[in-house]
Amino acid sequence: AGGDLSASISDAGSSISDLGNKIKAAEEQKVVLEEELKTAQSDRTAAKKAMAEATAIREKEAAVFATEKANADKDIAAVAKATAAIEKGMAGSFIQTSGAQLLKNVLLNKQNLLMDDDRQELLSFLSGSQEEGYAPQSGQILGILKQMGDEMAKGLADATEAEEAAVKSYEELMKA
Repeated sequence: AGGDLSASISDAGSSISDLGNKIKAAEEQKVVLEEELKTAQSDRTAAKKAMAEATAIREKEAAVFATEKANADKDIAAVAKATAAIEKGMAGSFIQTSGAQLLKNVLLNKQNLLMDDDRQELLSFLSGSQEEGYAPQSGQILGILKQMGDEMAKGLADATEAEEAAVKSYEELMKA
């Protein structure tokens, strides 16, 4: 019985030593995990801040695009209305409408849309102030209007494509 007791005491001493090592390793692991937790919390806070900033930027970009699109749609509609009126032979009556004034405003606000000669030709036509004996050919005016409409439609398509890319990029950032 004395040998069994001695062996049991020896085994208990060995177990105490193992438990001490296990406790020390667990405490070291706890310190590492606490540091990892602090880093993760800091990263999460930074990610939330980045997401909030990205959302604010996206909202501003979306608002700018919405305004740009609304203006482009209105301007394109004005060009289409003028083109349709001229094609129907109603140029004179169109010049008297608010649509003609809207088209004049488009021409004045979008200086880079047409070459100066074409813009002046169209403004002169819309003002009804052609020189005595000069009346621009409907075909020429239609050509200018169609060119202008095509440029505006292309600009809107480019802006829409850029907006869609920005939305996709934002969505990918939010997923990450």
